[in-house]
Amino acid sequence: MATLELKHVSKSFGKVNVIHDMNLAVHDGELVVLVGPSGCGKSTMLRMIAGLEKSSGGEIWINDRRIDLLPPKDRRIAMVFQSYALYPHKNVSGNLGFALHHARVNKAEVEQRVNAAAEILELTDLMDRKPRELSGGQRQRVAIGRAIVREPDVFLFDEPLSNLDAALRVHMRVEILKLHQRLGNTMLYVTHDQVEAMTLADRIVVLKDGRVEQIGTPLELYRQPANSFVAGFIGSPAMNLLQGKVVKDTVELAGAKLCTSKATSPSVTIGLRPEHIKLDPQGSLSGTVLVFE
Repeated sequence: MATLELKHVSKSFGKVNVIHDMNLAVHDGELVVLVGPSGCGKSTMLRMIAGLEKSSGGEIWINDRRIDLLPPKDRRIAMVFQSYALYPHKNVSGNLGFALHHARVNKAEVEQRVNAAAEILELTDLMDRKPRELSGGQRQRVAIGRAIVREPDVFLFDEPLSNLDAALRVHMRVEILKLHQRLGNTMLYVTHDQVEAMTLADRIVVLKDGRVEQIGTPLELYRQPANSFVAGFIGSPAMNLLQGKVVKDTVELAGAKLCTSKATSPSVTIGLRPEHIKLDPQGSLSGTVLVFE
């Protein structure tokens, strides 16, 4: 098993800084999800870890090996891509075993690893089919199986479910979670979908403009967001953010007064989740329900 650690990692394209001083430890057997809006640096971070992109600064370690100095083939990392990246002329068995044949693993071991991965992912009955004969979910399982057979120290997932329809994404989230529980490998997973992140993650890393906004468990981020960006990004629907004015030991908010002992500035932002709101005929706040789900 393996611990993945990023130490002061940065990345620039010319004069544009896309990753700023990233520090992160993914513990042995942990599934950590990088989440954030498009363009925040999530996929670039995975590509640097995999060796597909050179970092501009910092160090990347797996256990006691510094891997950012190694070529991709020596990093013991397997990456699952958004586009599946399957060979169209090879069948499922050929796609699963391709990297092993390329690494000159002996035929008996290739067959054993391929059959084991196929059994885990329920692909045994599909081994002779070409990618064009598979559904989107089956193609994604082949892509995951191709990573499994390499027996890596760390799995990297780059938005693997984004090409699937909504119902299939839900099903595949469950499958990936089961797979992690069965294998127990260290996994780093990228998505822009915060529901996906909340469902899968042991811990979530929220990124914005190449910087870490907060790291924590799904419930920590939901209940105790570090700032208004995390509060608005995590949760479905997003947290309601209302502006209040501090007067002595109360906050005036939409005509009502709330007691407070923590405010240190004359104005504050109040964050409300749907479960914080209850109907009260005697309440001091009034409003109109426009829609509910």
